[in-house]
Amino acid sequence: MEAQANSPLVYEDASALAKLIRTRQVSPVEVMNAHLDRIEALNPTINAIVTIVDSARQAAKVAEAAVLSGQELGPLHGVPFTVKDSIDTANVMTQRGSPIFKGRIPQNDATSVARMKKAGAILLAKTNLPEFSYWIESDNLLSGRTNNPWDLTRTPGGSSGGESAAIAVGMSPLGLGTDLAISVRGPAAQTGIVSLKPTHGRIPMTGVWPRVPRRFWHTGPMARSIRDLDLAFSILGGPDGLDAFATSVGPFEASVGYSPDRQLRVGWLIEPGFGPIDPEVAATVEAAAQALKDLGLFVEPVRIQALERDFALDVFNRLHVMEMKEAFRQATAGRSQDEIYKMAKTMLSLPDTSMNDFIDAEQAAERLRDGFAEYFQQYDALITPVLPIPAHKHGLDTFIINGQTVDATYLQGATVPLNVTGLPGISMRYGTSQEGLPIGVQIVGSWLAESTILHIASLLERVSPVGDLHPAL
Repeated sequence: MEAQANSPLVYEDASALAKLIRTRQVSPVEVMNAHLDRIEALNPTINAIVTIVDSARQAAKVAEAAVLSGQELGPLHGVPFTVKDSIDTANVMTQRGSPIFKGRIPQNDATSVARMKKAGAILLAKTNLPEFSYWIESDNLLSGRTNNPWDLTRTPGGSSGGESAAIAVGMSPLGLGTDLAISVRGPAAQTGIVSLKPTHGRIPMTGVWPRVPRRFWHTGPMARSIRDLDLAFSILGGPDGLDAFATSVGPFEASVGYSPDRQLRVGWLIEPGFGPIDPEVAATVEAAAQALKDLGLFVEPVRIQALERDFALDVFNRLHVMEMKEAFRQATAGRSQDEIYKMAKTMLSLPDTSMNDFIDAEQAAERLRDGFAEYFQQYDALITPVLPIPAHKHGLDTFIINGQTVDATYLQGATVPLNVTGLPGISMRYGTSQEGLPIGVQIVGSWLAESTILHIASLLERVSPVGDLHPAL
């Protein structure tokens, strides 16, 4: 089992595994066994996986038979994937990080899960998250705390922290997460993988809880390569007729995108507008910008006045509290306080936003959208930090960042503007802290311009100074 747990297959990306399976160089059974053995060996330490799918090995055997019989194969045929435990999976527990939902088994797959399966991927496991998907650390009363494989004393982030840790350490090649303010991009940066928060509505939220406030929620792929994000996005995108926000065209049809005949224009921004940023993170963003300039893109530092006028984190907090409180209130009604963890209790204790503040915040959100619209008249992309610091120690509530003391919500300062506005963004590693921790950068595009930021991310990936690093476990 130890040899299988250390198989090189566990660090192949999903695209490579699909090709190896399609060309019969490796069987789906071998790939599945390698990942299951990896989970058995490492999950007791990382605690990223909360449920293993009992039928995964049998599904791999079925996939192997399809290859051998010459059947038509999907683009991810035989490739395992994992799913955050707030996303419904038919006949597989989806417990939302809470004793309130312990043992809950949905009848249907979320749209995103169904599309992955249709592409031939095999559901391997469900991954850990904060209670109700609501916090920047993946910890709850039901399945406990997930550790960062780069340093077990640190968090892999939230709310898709189990997903990020599983992919980073080779327990999964590809996964699905959700993002309300930071939740696929922050965890990716903290564990050194890649993730995509698409334009709002590109990937349906059908089968994901909580449903509100859906104007800020996104489903997105998490992986170890930009080409895997590209492939997953091509599979996941498009309306499903059930999520009313998911009305945009498919991923590439009529998509705003780059032209190879035109020099791309990219701005980079560290401060102001996001709150304080650690110097190591700032240096990483500047290094990524310089790398793009060296590759022939037009790159320059920018300021976005809308971000300086309206702090997006404040706008977000005033807009989402009442809707989230109602969802939490309904979920916890009649339940013992012993079944409710600290973040749900905190949310339920917050005062409601006044109507005047709510209206003011809605107007601020419009100003932020307008400000970004103006920016993207001149530029194709924006390079920013993902997080203001690398992965932090477990359980911290306040941080000193570049000499300024802030509370933990400030970790969302550079990511939440994309949720308020609905813009797409990619998180990818481009640096390493003095303590050996991953540092990520965020590549932001205009609405529907995923093809542009995927292209820019692929350029950065080719010249990345971090190479193909993995946690030493």
